[in-house]
Amino acid sequence: QVQLVESGGGLVQAGGSLRLSCAASGGTFRTYAMGWFRQAPGKEREFVATISGAGGSTHYEDSVKGRFTISRDNAKNTAYLQMNSLKPEDTAVYYCAANFGGLATGSLDYDYWGQGTQVTVSS
Repeated sequence: QVQLVESGGGLVQAGGSLRLSCAASGGTFRTYAMGWFRQAPGKEREFVATISGAGGSTHYEDSVKGRFTISRDNAKNTAYLQMNSLKPEDTAVYYCAANFGGLATGSLDYDYWGQGTQVTVSS
């Protein structure tokens, strides 16, 4: 059983930055890929970024490439999402998730989820 807890969300002006953290407990952190997803009001949950267990491979959704960076510290059992140049359309609840099967962009591929953290970008 893996537990995930996100933190770091908040209100920021357009063009600003936030760093989200996802603290994991249970299981062996380095053995599972981590992903970030987001869900805006009235929209389906969408993939944002994913990183392999060792941290050597990453993949991003096109709209966040060059602005967001996913990383992980396996010694701290924590994954991160650094978000720069934020736009109002980035406003959503952000979720981290764990996937024992490796890099994946589909939410159904992920085995465990955090409770989410709200990110609001004002124009």
